[in-house]
Amino acid sequence: MTQSVAITGFGVLTAFGTGAGALREGVFAGRQIFSPVTRFDTAGYRAKHAATDPRPPAGQYQALVRCARAALAMAGTDARGAPTLIGTGGDFTGLPDRNGPPGRPDRLLDTLPALLPERLAHELGLGTPRLAFVNACTASTSALAHGAAMIEQGLTDIAVCGGAHLVSEDGFAKFDSGRALSPTGVQRPFSAGRDGLLHGDGAAVLVLESERRVAARRGPVQAWLRGWGMAGDAHHVIRPHPEGRGLEAAFRAALRKAGLHPHDIGYVNAHGTGTQLNDAAEAAALLRLFGPAGTRTPVSSTKSTTGHMLEATGAVEAVITVLALQDQLIPPTAGHLAADPECPVDCVPNTARPAPLRHAVSLNAAFGGANAALLLESS
Repeated sequence: MTQSVAITGFGVLTAFGTGAGALREGVFAGRQIFSPVTRFDTAGYRAKHAATDPRPPAGQYQALVRCARAALAMAGTDARGAPTLIGTGGDFTGLPDRNGPPGRPDRLLDTLPALLPERLAHELGLGTPRLAFVNACTASTSALAHGAAMIEQGLTDIAVCGGAHLVSEDGFAKFDSGRALSPTGVQRPFSAGRDGLLHGDGAAVLVLESERRVAARRGPVQAWLRGWGMAGDAHHVIRPHPEGRGLEAAFRAALRKAGLHPHDIGYVNAHGTGTQLNDAAEAAALLRLFGPAGTRTPVSSTKSTTGHMLEATGAVEAVITVLALQDQLIPPTAGHLAADPECPVDCVPNTARPAPLRHAVSLNAAFGGANAALLLESS
């Protein structure tokens, strides 16, 4: 017998601060928190801005511990034995350079991806398996989908899933050299005049439980994770398929899993990076999927406020989507200037919008043609 999957707790960190209150005051208020980077010298880079926490944790591991403790406290449960599934990229600062200075032992946890779930599970008394997902910007979305699948299949009654990313010079330099970062310091998804994405600090951990377990302990349900889907379009090593075929396939897989149809979805938290190619491809996928309703279905990008949190983005945006369902409020796409004919979607420009919401989908895509979708239902 398959089990429905409940989200019973979450902990979240962005440049706005920690917890749901910080997201409500930042993301849902449409605040853009991008500022000149001071964490490293940007003199040699085209872009200069990111969304960084002025008091960041010492590393991804510390961010995950903080978020995991908050998630478990909200869920009000003992998670001993729970699988631990974490999306991360590893920043490699702890490894020695053959021709350069020695590595930094204090950064080893953030350097080797597999160490993060291992150490997190050990510190918090969690169980196995302990898995690291490294498929770039779909990493933590994949961690959540995998944890939900384990619960649905009866392999476990509880899973601790999430991801973390802190803005680093290594990642910043790579995106800047590829001219993917906004040189103007503003991220404008789906807008005319958009000129690139911006990085942001982020981490989130969610506690997933089976319906049976939650009912037995009379635990809280923040939202239900009803469907999930993953797809690869294999179009290009970096560019998305111009028609968004992979995103559409992931979205449709999540709908099938939930037994729903496009017209059941009241809101889409889009991947929405603010780049010319990604936004146009995502809009094309959504218009094809929703048909005539495609220009009316609310589709916002909260990266316009938080920045792109890379491997953490799926987990953080899942939390934002949970809050949208709880508050019956659609977060806006900030920084919007004017409509772009290539993106004729209702992007909820600049101001949050009250709406009766029961089902919402969070979408993420990554280099290499990876795509993932989570379908959430209000509790």
